[in-house]
Amino acid sequence: MKKMVLSILVDNTAGVLSRVSGLFSRRGYNIDSLTVGETQDPAYSRMTVVVNGDDQILEQIRKQLLKLEDVREIRELLPEESVCRELILVKVLSTVKERQAIIAVADIFRAKIVDVAMESLMIELTGNQAKIDAFIKLLEGYTIKEIVRTGITGLTRGSGDIADYLDD
Repeated sequence: MKKMVLSILVDNTAGVLSRVSGLFSRRGYNIDSLTVGETQDPAYSRMTVVVNGDDQILEQIRKQLLKLEDVREIRELLPEESVCRELILVKVLSTVKERQAIIAVADIFRAKIVDVAMESLMIELTGNQAKIDAFIKLLEGYTIKEIVRTGITGLTRGSGDIADYLDD
């Protein structure tokens, strides 16, 4: 199985997310990660979709997406040609004794403490999936009360912009 990260430029219209996600569910494909947001041009949104499959399945996904009326362009975000990031928030239970050790782990990863309560810390971290996973692994010795991940988002490197997608 191969992982593919797709950057999909779509019309910013009602129902577009439903139509794109519906395409996956109707064909029995799983979406590992999905982020969506408006671009600098409010007429368009960018979806970053992470999927796994063999070459045939991944090519089929790409072809089916291009058939959707709302889809303007699809680019695969290759690791060497793009920057991909994910954000997590982690709520960790902490005693007074554990607090400094947890903060030290957060500091190593350049994470931010965004909330402190009597019995817990909330930590924010942004990075690639390997960094996020390594951080979570180091926190496994503590009680993780809650965790939320945004999913991967990314852009190709260089000075290209939305107009480049539409001109291709």
